[in-house]
Amino acid sequence: MALARKPGTRLAPEVNRILYVRNLPYKITAEEMYDIFGKYGAIRQIRVGNTAETRGTGFVVYEDIFDAKNACEHLSGFNMCNRYLVVLYYQPSKAFKKVDVDKGASVMQT
Repeated sequence: MALARKPGTRLAPEVNRILYVRNLPYKITAEEMYDIFGKYGAIRQIRVGNTAETRGTGFVVYEDIFDAKNACEHLSGFNMCNRYLVVLYYQPSKAFKKVDVDKGASVMQT
């Protein structure tokens, strides 16, 4: 379900093949994510958070950047089990920042 590609089409700099998904139901499986995100194109990889810090989040890697863009546009705000999905383009420079409560400093986790 690729987007129509026009010659010379320019994408925003943050657009890439990797989507970061938040607010997922805690018990979602990779297969269930594939059923939802696979409607928008070929998927290379899906990862679902399974630790206390990462549950409710996941990553979807598409084969094609235009499929990722289409999925991001259509699934951001999608209601799944009474939770509205937040779908963002993965940005390594902004990923996993959190505030260290003890020191009040921002810590980068990978």
